[in-house]
Amino acid sequence: MSTEQLTKPLNSFSNVQTILPGFMLCGVIAAAASFISEHYGGPKFLYALLLGISFHFLVDNPRCILGIETCAKKLVRVGVALLGVRIAVSDISDLGALGIIALAAGVALTIGFSLLLARLLKLPYMLGLLAGGATGICGISAAMAISSTLPQNEENEHYTLLTAIGIATFSTVAMVMYPLIVSSLGLTTAEAGLFLGGSIHDVAQVVGAGYMLSPEVGDAATLAKMFRVAMLMPVIMILVFALRSEREKFNGKEGKRQPLVPLFLLVFIGLIVLNQFGWISKEVSTLFSTISTWCLVISIAALGVKTSFEKLIGLGWKPILLLLSNTVFIALYMLAIIYLGQIISS
Repeated sequence: MSTEQLTKPLNSFSNVQTILPGFMLCGVIAAAASFISEHYGGPKFLYALLLGISFHFLVDNPRCILGIETCAKKLVRVGVALLGVRIAVSDISDLGALGIIALAAGVALTIGFSLLLARLLKLPYMLGLLAGGATGICGISAAMAISSTLPQNEENEHYTLLTAIGIATFSTVAMVMYPLIVSSLGLTTAEAGLFLGGSIHDVAQVVGAGYMLSPEVGDAATLAKMFRVAMLMPVIMILVFALRSEREKFNGKEGKRQPLVPLFLLVFIGLIVLNQFGWISKEVSTLFSTISTWCLVISIAALGVKTSFEKLIGLGWKPILLLLSNTVFIALYMLAIIYLGQIISS
């Protein structure tokens, strides 16, 4: 599947009948996960993920693919944007100066580590840049945004797809495993949120992992993650100028540009500001929170349907090692920051 084919479904809202089958599939999975959670206990996000994986055989069905892509790519942004009603500007203080500095440094260090490791593995530096940016910032959306700054050729399109497949898989694994790490280490709510939000790649998996533990951890993880997402803008601006000469060598057709600041991030920030001033009523806040939860559960179900461990194996061992090493690097880095904070505060 080409990059054009991958992104085309995300712009197909005009054809509701085309989107509906895949959307209904993910919606039914989300409803089943919610039913199991409410009646038997346990995290609905994890249930949605596992049930979604069992329907992976439908991901290539032409009747379902558009709806699945829409749920996985678009619906999660709606859900995250609406989470802004639960956070106020004053909550940023929960990150603390150490948290803010650590998150910003984590993005830069992960990209640098990825570029160095790609060189050692004799992989193209473009792949190292894509893998590091996707791991350090916000997963597949960061990979697509960074890809828009690269020379638009078939080679870089291939690297983008490799990164997207690997990031989706490792981010999903992290979503399941990292809450277990948080529980085993006995991290506080703030520490758990900083670790999950600072180390998991995609926004959806951060939210899923956080809310598996508690709503408070979910909010803290989302806040830390959105700070990382905000780092996409300066990174993209740097790459636009740094890679200008590279792009000028290619005068072919340009791919679609990604916005420097995603719309869902602007909505998220706007709702935080409105909530800070008390301009959002309790009823509206409750309604938005409910809609947000359903959007996120449905999107997690879609991510489960899309998860393919077979495709990851087909990438070859070097790209897998690069992506895995990046994942381990940022996780260990965030744990080191957390333990450093414990030492400083003691």
